[in-house]
Parts: sequence; C-alpha cells; structure tokens
Amino acid sequence: MDIKEIKKDFPILGINVNKKPLIYLDNAATTQKPIQVIEAISDYYRNYNANVHRGVHTLSQIATDKFEAVREQIKNFINAKESSEIIYTRGTTESINLLASSLTKTLQEGDEIIISESEHHSNIVPWQLNCEGKNIKIKILPIRDDGSYDLDELENIVTENTRIVSLAQVSNSLGVVHRVKEIFHRVRKISHRNILTIVDGAQGIPHLKVDVQDLGCDFYCFSAHKIYAPMGIGVLYGRKELLEEMIPYQGGGEMIKEVSFEKTTYNVAPYRFEAGTPSVADVIGFGKAIEYVNSLGIENIIAHEDKIMQYATERLKNIEGLRIIGDYKEKAGAISFLIGNSHPFDVGTLLDQLGIAIRTGHHCAQPVMQHYNIPGTARASFALYTDFEDIDKFADALKRVALMLQ
Repeated sequence: MDIKEIKKDFPILGINVNKKPLIYLDNAATTQKPIQVIEAISDYYRNYNANVHRGVHTLSQIATDKFEAVREQIKNFINAKESSEIIYTRGTTESINLLASSLTKTLQEGDEIIISESEHHSNIVPWQLNCEGKNIKIKILPIRDDGSYDLDELENIVTENTRIVSLAQVSNSLGVVHRVKEIFHRVRKISHRNILTIVDGAQGIPHLKVDVQDLGCDFYCFSAHKIYAPMGIGVLYGRKELLEEMIPYQGGGEMIKEVSFEKTTYNVAPYRFEAGTPSVADVIGFGKAIEYVNSLGIENIIAHEDKIMQYATERLKNIEGLRIIGDYKEKAGAISFLIGNSHPFDVGTLLDQLGIAIRTGHHCAQPVMQHYNIPGTARASFALYTDFEDIDKFADALKRVALMLQ
C-alpha cells in the first residue's frame, strides 16, 4: 500500500496541531474518517434523508434499500451466515449491554459468567448491573504479566454451572491478541455444556480478519468508529436461532409485530432489537468505510500494521527508561508504556505540544492497571495510515520527553 497516497484520503491528517503537523496515534480510541465516508454521510442528508422501513415515498425507499444493503455488506465482511444475524446498535458498549440484559433474564440461581481481568469496563459493568441482586456469580480469568490470559486457570474456573463466557479478542489497554477460538473450544470441552460465547471485537475488527463462523462464537460485538466509520453506530452479530429466542432489549417502534393494551408480539430478528429511529446516515457511512477497507484489502492492512507494530516496538525499546506494559508476542494495534516514574498524563501533554496525539490513563480497564499496580499508561495505537515516518517522529519526540521528565 502507498501510505502517503492513503493519507490524502483522510482530511484531518493534513492539519497542524500546536503549529506542528498532526501525528495521530490514538486509533484505539477512534480512527479518522476517509473523505469517501464523509461525503457519503453528506450525500444522505443532501439527497435522500428519510426514515427507513415505514415509508412508501421514494426517499424512504432509497434510504431503506441503502440501509439494508449495508447489513449485507457487514454480513460478508465478518462471514456471518445471514444478514438477519446483523443487529445495528450504537456500538460495542450497547451490544454488550443488550446481551447482558437479555441473556441474564434466562439464567438460573447458581449460574456463572466468565469474563477476564483485562476486559474493557463495557464487558464488566453490564454483567454486574444485570446480575445485581441475583445469585449469579461472575468469575474472572486472570492475566499473566505479559498481558495474555492465564489459560492454566481455565480448569479451576469453568464448572458445570458456567453459562456465559465473554472475552475481548484484542485488549484495548495493552494490544494483546487473545486466542478466543482456542479458549471457547477448551471451555466447552471442560464443561461438557452448551455455553454461550461472546467476543468483544472492538479492537479486533480493525486489525484482524474476522470470521465469526471460524471463531465459533455465538455473539460478536464491535463499533464502526474503530474501523474508519462514523461514531454512534455498531454491530451485534448473533446466531439466528439464538436471536429468535432472546428477549428484546428495548421497546418501541420497529421492534414490534403487533401492539395492543392486552399484549405485544415482537418482530423477527434483527428488527426486534432495533427499537426506534436508527442512525441511518452513520450506517450509510459505515458501508462506505467497509468498501474502503475492502478496496485496500484487509490482508494488506494487517501486513502493513504488523510491520508498523514491530518497528514501533523496536524503536521504543531503545528509549532509555521506557517500559512496555504487556509484552506478549502476539499484539495488534497498540503499545502501552511508561517512562521511568513519570505520570502518563505528563507524557501525553508534552507529546501533544509536539503535535503527537496519544491516549493516557487507565483506558477504561482499571483492573488491568490494578494488576500491574500502576495508575495508568501512555498508549500509542496505529491504523492503516500510520507510516514509518510517523513512528520515527514519535520515537524521537519520546526521547525528548524522557529527557525533560528526568
């Protein structure tokens, strides 16, 4: 890929910050948007803005056709069996909240849910909220110091009462790639029960080739804005037979079949989980983002990002006083680090003055920080438009910052 040409597709990458050319390394928080996506959103509002599904007029029919065509695109992108297995949500957080709300309603007293020590808060708090006041236990798969799951603990954690396992495919705070396919296989082998498996794919979808059938998961959640699409839209993939049995998450328009004061019957999946007016423009933009990624080739993107990750890791390792947090060999998209005893906020603030955007803090993963007994980290995260020159400028700036913070 010609990264210099690709950068031209992203208008924001040409701006200056603090009188310096922007080097954007906060892609795990959100990716920037190519002009093709921006123009697609503008085109919707300029030329066919209308609500979907319920209108007989021309604009509504155009909007509906494009809205549903994106559902088919997403199905193909993650290799789901049917487009009806693709539910539009506001993002990974809402997808997991939907599952936590619906699935815990069917759990029995004494049932158990497994999550991991390295989860984003969005894969912790929804389970806590929906298990509160019930005799349902949340069990934790610990991580090793390199950031990987401690799979030796599976035998001690999985029991005949295990009903749900919900794990991140890639750690948002450390960039560690977790072998969720292997874990799900082992969990089912240990328990001999039909356990529901959920993948938080927020950081997996931009950096890995996702095949939900190959993963063997029951549900896969992700946000569009992590993969060059607008904010406010995301996906919950679920196996059709499971979705048809699940209790709706919210009530309102679109999710109903018939309503009376005596009884309401629900629509079929995916519409039974899509109450209210959807974010049509963002879905249209999402479709254009998928087209963009497909035009470059996900395999090409992965190969490029792997080289960037390796190069950045070597450059950072050579900076005196810098310590990488979570040095597992299989990583994607992000490097978390500390410089000596300096607070990560200070590192991020000084880099910002040099035009370099990174993320600092606990990254909505406080249990991870508690594991390492640190308040937070500085995190640099990469995308398809990150090039070697960006990494060189970043590493050189870090050297300057390290000297300033001595």
